[in-house]
Parts: sequence; C-alpha cells; structure tokens
Amino acid sequence: MEFRIADTFTDSLGRLTAQEQKAAKTTAFDLQLDPTSNGLSFHKLDRTRDANFWSVRVNADIRIIVHRTAAGILLVYVDHHDDAYAWAERRKIERHPTTGAMQLVEVRERVEEVAVFKPREVSGPVAPATRPAPRLFDNLRKFELMAFGVPEDWVEDVRAATEDSLFDIIAHLPQEAQEALLKLAVGERPEPPQPVPAEADPFAHPDAQRRFRLLTNSEDLRQALDFPWDKWAVFLHPAQADLVSRNFSGPARVSGSAGTGKTIVALHRAVHLARANPGAHILLTTFSKALANALRPKLVTLAGAEPQVLSRITVKAMTAVGYDLHADRFGQPQIAPSALIHTLLTKAAAEVEGHRFTPRFLRGEWDEVVDAWQLTSWEAYRDVSRLGRKTRIGGKQREALWAIMARVRAGLAERGVVTMADVFGRLTDHLAQSGARPFDFAVVDEAQDLGVAEARFLAALAGGRENGLFLAGDLGQRIFQQPFSWRSLGLDVRGRSYTLRVNYRTSHQIRQHADRLLPMSVADVDGTSESRRGTVSMFDGPQPQVITCEDEGQETQTVADWLRARLDEGSAPEEIGIFVRSEAQMKRVRAAIKVAGQRVTELGESALVEPGAVAISTMHHAKGLEFRSVAVMACDDEIIPLADRIEAVADDADLEEVYNTERHLLYVACTRARDHLLLTGVLPVSEFVEDFLKG
Repeated sequence: MEFRIADTFTDSLGRLTAQEQKAAKTTAFDLQLDPTSNGLSFHKLDRTRDANFWSVRVNADIRIIVHRTAAGILLVYVDHHDDAYAWAERRKIERHPTTGAMQLVEVRERVEEVAVFKPREVSGPVAPATRPAPRLFDNLRKFELMAFGVPEDWVEDVRAATEDSLFDIIAHLPQEAQEALLKLAVGERPEPPQPVPAEADPFAHPDAQRRFRLLTNSEDLRQALDFPWDKWAVFLHPAQADLVSRNFSGPARVSGSAGTGKTIVALHRAVHLARANPGAHILLTTFSKALANALRPKLVTLAGAEPQVLSRITVKAMTAVGYDLHADRFGQPQIAPSALIHTLLTKAAAEVEGHRFTPRFLRGEWDEVVDAWQLTSWEAYRDVSRLGRKTRIGGKQREALWAIMARVRAGLAERGVVTMADVFGRLTDHLAQSGARPFDFAVVDEAQDLGVAEARFLAALAGGRENGLFLAGDLGQRIFQQPFSWRSLGLDVRGRSYTLRVNYRTSHQIRQHADRLLPMSVADVDGTSESRRGTVSMFDGPQPQVITCEDEGQETQTVADWLRARLDEGSAPEEIGIFVRSEAQMKRVRAAIKVAGQRVTELGESALVEPGAVAISTMHHAKGLEFRSVAVMACDDEIIPLADRIEAVADDADLEEVYNTERHLLYVACTRARDHLLLTGVLPVSEFVEDFLKG
C-alpha cells in the first residue's frame, strides 16, 4: 500500500502548537507503520464531495484528514476537529480530465463568498463609474483553459477574471493553473503540458509531484513532518526539473530574477549528477563562505537519506576551493593582505614619475586587470582587453602603469606571498599540464560574481566535458565583479542558457517595484541577454512602504514601530531582516532594534540567522537570504549610490558601471523580502527611491 503526503498537510501541521504537532506526528507514524492497526480510529466523512476522505483521531480535538483508497493512504490535512471537517467538505482529490495530473481541487459551489468579485480598495476619491473592467481570459474557451490545468469547476470564474480580481481567483487554483494564467495575463503564450495517457499514474505527473510526495520509509516521513514543504521537498517546478536532468554538451547556465529558484535548481543538479554518476565527485560552490554555509543544510534536506550521494558532493566557497587545492598540491599559500597590496601600490606610484593616477584607480587597475588576468609581462598588459575599465589609457600612460604594476608584482614575489588569482592561475596551469581533475562535475551558484581567474579555473576543470559545468546566476545581482567575457575563457554558454520566469519567493507587489531599479533586459559581454519580461510572482501581498524621515531619530522610531507591527502580526524575529548600504550605517539599524526591544544577529561571512533574533547586515551580505519581512534603512542621498564611489571615479565613462552595481545592491536587498518591504531614508533620499516608486 502506497503512503503519500500532500503539501497542504505540512502547511497545516506547521500552524498547530508544538504539543499538537508532536501528537499529530505520532499518529502519522502509526498510520505509515500499520494503517490497519486497531489502535487507529478512522471515521468516514459523509458531508464531503469526495467519498474517499476519512478522519483519523489524534486526540480529543485534533484530527488528521486522509484520502484513503485501495491503493494507499494520502495525508492531506490536520487541524482542530471542526476546522478539519470544514476543510475537507470544501475539497476533493481527482485526476484532471485534460492534463492527467492528480489535483486537490477546492469545490467551487461550496465557496459561498469568494473575494475575487470585490474590487480592490483604493485610497482617495473614487473615480466615476465607467465601463466594466476588461476580462483577461474571456477570449479563451473552456478546453483551452483546462489544457493549462484549470479545474472544470473554476473555468467560468477564470473567464470572468479582471486585473483586480486575478490574484483572488488564482489563490483557489492548483499551481500549474496559477502559473499559466499569470503568464497569459502579462501577454506570454505558455505551451500547455502534453496530456498523459489515461492509464498513466496521475500521481506520477510532474505537476502532481509538486503537491503530493510518495514516502517509502520512516526517514522520508520524519523529514516531511520536521520541515516545511519547500524546505523538505526542496520544491521543483517541472521546467526546473527538466534543467536538472537534461544532458548538456558543454557549459550550461540558468538565469532568472531573484526568487525564481536558481539555487534550488543548482542543488538538485548537484544531487542528480551524483546519483547518475556513481563514484563521481561533484563540486557545489558559490562566491562566499556564508552562502556555502547556507547551501549545506539544504543539501542534507534534499539527500540526507543517501549518504553515498552526500559524501561525493563537496560544498565550499570558491576561495576555499582554491586555497585547499593549492595546499594539497603545492603547499599552503601565503595570501597577501589587502593592506600590503595598498602599500606596494603607493610606494611604486611614488617611484614612477610622469603620471597622475589616483590610489583608487591604481587599486582598480591591479584588481580588475593585472591580477585578475594574471598579467606578468609588459606585452601581456599592453595587449589585454580592459573590459570593465572604461577609462582610456594612452601608450605612454599605459607604460607608466605597467612600471607601477611590475613593481607590485616584484614586491609580492620578494615577500613570498600571492593573491587568490595567483592561486587559481597556478591550479589552472596544473590542470592543463596534468589532466588530473579533483572533481568530475562542478555546479556554481551566484555565478554572476565569479572572478576572471576563478572562471578560467572552472573552464579548465570541467568546462569542456559533457555536463561538466552548470552555472546559476542573475546579471541583475552582480555586485562584486566587473563584467568580462566568459567565452574568451572557454565558458561558452550560447545555446545552453535558460531563464526561469516563475517567482515563488517574492510577492507580486515587491517584485514589481524592485524590477524598476533595473533595466528590463541585461546583457553580458558575450551578448547573452537576460530579460525580466514575462516573469510572474505566484502570490499577492501588501504594497511596499517607502517612508522619508526628517532626521535619524524619526527613522529609528519608524522602523521600530514597523518591526513591532510585523511581530504583532505573527512573524518570528528571525523572519525579519534589516539591511543598509555599508558598515557606516549599521548604528542606525542597531538603534531601531534597541527601541523595538529585540535581540540582533549580525550576519557576515559565517554568521547564520539565529532563532529569536532579528537579522541585520550590509546589503553585500544579504545575497542568497530570504525573509518574511525586510526593511532597508538609510536610503539617503549620497549613501545609495555611495558618494565615495562616485567621487572616486576617474573618468565619466566609469560612472555607468558604478551606478549599475549600486542599483544591483539595492535590488538584492529589496528582493530578500517575501511579504513585507519597507524602505526608509533621511531627506534628501536616494534617487533610486524615486525609480523604485515610479509607475
């Protein structure tokens, strides 16, 4: 007998008290162990539209709703007695007649008042009544809507949907129907899924796999009961599943705006490669230690019951990969401190006459050109393409620059120290000569922030092999690296680039405003374009708030009041994050949280979110995180974009890149929010705030 669980069960379980959850879990384990046990109290529900709904007694008040057939048992809901019965009376589980996927359908005629038919409330004077709002799907016939998974009972409601009522209606529909309707509403023409044969298992359909999972042992059930659905199942959309299992002849890239599931795809890809290639070693990497730390528990959630899979997946930040491999093959590298490089640049600049280069410009030239591209000769420096360094340098000035850079190289060599780019350069050369690869496959998350030397190393490691390299990232979130050509380094992803367009993490309102901070389309140096057009969010939410303040004291009180309101609504402290542009503004965050009377966790390279504490950090450390509610403070003029960066630009041509990365930072911070977003600043506020608000 098969034993399954639905996402509605894990959601409802999470709303019970800890004691009630413990009792419900015990009953669920008993059900899996022996559903025929005399100790289990089944009661057939007689007021439901689905004849297979039964309740199972947990205690005097709590009931589990199961779907019980000759083939097996499906856990679908758990709640207090009356609420559990009422829920079951409004639901049925059935095979969709067109798509063939098993669905949990809300019974339309039992829903007495659906809010979809009420216009949204607006503030201010009401405009005179005019013609009725246009219906979004009135041009689609019944069979067309059902082809996208719309249940038959809901077809007429969908055809009556307007822009105001759309989100209220789709809240009652299965997720595949939600996605299709959202795409249709913004002008996309999604392809309906191919119907499956009538004899096919409806639970095996990719869309059914989103909401129903087969549990084969008690460990599967334990994970399902201990984690929310998305944390346990590490949710995969069918389009994502296709990318996870597809064979690629060379490097492949998946992109998408914040919240579209790129990291989830990367995690599944790593596990898929380990399962499909017994004995192979897989590298799962990203640009920071903090993100690598965040990936590990997700990987354990996904494949914790398969130690033979987990043991062959190495999760490390890119710098740790380079450091450890170098230590293993050549000895522990002595990494040059940033302060030493600054000192050497300053000394060399004083020794070379006839130039007017600023210290900031020299440091950028070293980091982004000389060190990044591992240039060790005048000829190499003379001929290199200075992508990302838009200031034009004439012949004589370039000679003077090289004289400075050559002195820095000599100074590092004299001291026996190297940069991380040197480390990756040596490893890349070793790979080319020996052919001995430490990993068979590599999966890279947040790939848009790869450096030149790291990208070249990955190309040598796995770029030329079938399925060797899988990259996930978003150009709109590039905040650390100047643009450069991947193709010139052997990472040619043309024809193997894919964009995810369904956002599961951020509400429609937050995503819509955050997208205004960026161009609709962003292209890389190789001409591969990433477009945000057609991206849809799966849920509605309140409008983001923007509050401008007269002084820092008013901002402190504003954020403290907002924080208390989120906690009063039921958010846990750890579900709230507050971000600022740089360390200099962190005192403003601490002041607000102190007034609100809350504890704080300061996030960094290794710090993780702490239960019972509000998370705070700079925008750079917000990457890869997600919170129910987010406040972005200190959005003042001259803070975002940062005045120091603007003033340090040596040439107007470089301003565009500075503004782009500053916009990306604010975009990253805003898109960490799921439901609530607050932006605050002291007058005059950032010009980016106006972009965020504009319609």
